Amino acid sequence: MKKDTWKGFDEDKAASIGQDDFMKRISSRNRRTLLRLKFNPRLKKFMEEVKIARTAGSKKVIKTQLREAVILPEWMGLTFGVHNGKDYKKVEITLNKIGRRLGDYSHTTGRVQHSGPGVGATRGSKFVPLK
Repeated sequence: MKKDTWKGFDEDKAASIGQDDFMKRISSRNRRTLLRLKFNPRLKKFMEEVKIARTAGSKKVIKTQLREAVILPEWMGLTFGVHNGKDYKKVEITLNKIGRRLGDYSHTTGRVQHSGPGVGATRGSKFVPLK
């Protein structure tokens, strides 16, 4: 049976990983975002709200429009409602989502499924009677 790991950490150890170890294992873009929290007060406030919600132990969905928030290991098991421009998509944080962004899991564009061509779609169908 395959066991899920994140960069050598299993689920129990990943949730309790230290800030220094976590910073070494994420990409430089995400590391820079976390180091520059003083320049993004909305992100800093959001991270504090998540910490409060986590300590309260509520299973309520945390709604946010901050798609650029980096997913921390402490957030495992929480559920976020990430805005995609129209509505909030539910994102449950699991081991394989650590170190990514919340916006990676709430797509802003949908899949387009085209049907067959209609009347007037081609030059030849322009003169086809409707009945």
